[in-house]
Amino acid sequence: MSDTGFWIVQTLNGVQLSLLYFLLSVGLTVIFGLMHFVNLAHGALYALGAYVSVTVSAVLGYWGGFLLAPVAVAVVGIGLYLLLIRRLRHADHMNQVLVTFGLIFVFTDLFRIGWGDIDLGLEPPTLFSGQSTVFGVVYPTYRLFVIALGLVIMAALALVLTRTQIGAMIRAGVDNEDMAACLGIDVDRVFFGVFCMGCALAGLAGVVAAPVFSVTPAMGDSVLIPALIVVVIGGLGSLRGAVVGSFLVGFIQTFGAVIAPQLAAMITYALLAAVLILRPAGLFPARS
Repeated sequence: MSDTGFWIVQTLNGVQLSLLYFLLSVGLTVIFGLMHFVNLAHGALYALGAYVSVTVSAVLGYWGGFLLAPVAVAVVGIGLYLLLIRRLRHADHMNQVLVTFGLIFVFTDLFRIGWGDIDLGLEPPTLFSGQSTVFGVVYPTYRLFVIALGLVIMAALALVLTRTQIGAMIRAGVDNEDMAACLGIDVDRVFFGVFCMGCALAGLAGVVAAPVFSVTPAMGDSVLIPALIVVVIGGLGSLRGAVVGSFLVGFIQTFGAVIAPQLAAMITYALLAAVLILRPAGLFPARS
């Protein structure tokens, strides 16, 4: 515990896990905030991205899967939108929960049918397969790549949401959908684009997670709860909330696992309960 290198490694692990949660939760939180739609199948799309990357990488290498898996997941998301999501947009939240919760089981069984009920792995690209020295400690280069990728996407999303017309339309739809529609914004089209982006980011998260964690049919289930906690803590529709929530949950889980494994989960849920009691809308809600 007194080793400085230990704390540096755990800090890097916390940053890497936090940015992975960010990739998964940012699309989810904007979907919640813009459309008020509870999409519990988001974790299944994350697992789908991992499985597609494993399959494509066997033929085209890691970068082939890196490029094609998010596109494939976005295409699946388009199909879900046209068949189910669009019809359920104005339905009761319980109906949304039941339908998307059922999709979790459908996707899980499809994964078992297509890839088997075994753990799969994905080798990192040769460029990032070694070790690097960071602040005097040796750390996997691929995990540094995950950190860098997460930071780049975070900066790109911040730029789009705050500096572009598309971002202004998204923020207007999140803040007041009816007023945005009165101003001539096609909120349905904006949501469709945001939904596809969220699906692609979930698929990308699955791709980058595949070399770090095992690819299993239930991997989407295990990551869904932390992603939902991130969304609730940060606030619906808020990029800043997704960043803060991701880092809070990621660091609690990382340091809790090595300092107090028995208390790590409890601390996370205690934080969730405190936010729900003191700030029910989240720490940085986009909706005024």
